[in-house]
Amino acid sequence: MRKLDLANAVREKVGGLSKKETAELIDVLLDTIRETLVSGEEVKIGGFGTFSVRQKRERKGRNPHTGGELLISARRVLSFRPSQLLRDQLNP
Repeated sequence: MRKLDLANAVREKVGGLSKKETAELIDVLLDTIRETLVSGEEVKIGGFGTFSVRQKRERKGRNPHTGGELLISARRVLSFRPSQLLRDQLNP
């Protein structure tokens, strides 16, 4: 599903909004989620799941092509943990 498909689905279910208004609504929602995650806070969406940012430490890795060791730098990664409701719907 693309952002346009999501906007169309919202417009069909909510009604009363133009395509442009619905697209702007989706943009504002995604921007808010993005800004919240960049600031380090987690985003909890009831019945769906939790998005959070984790800090990974620097560690040793291995180049699969050459077999030589290399250093993987520290970084922040995005993780998603689905809610129990979503898990139950995915695996009935």
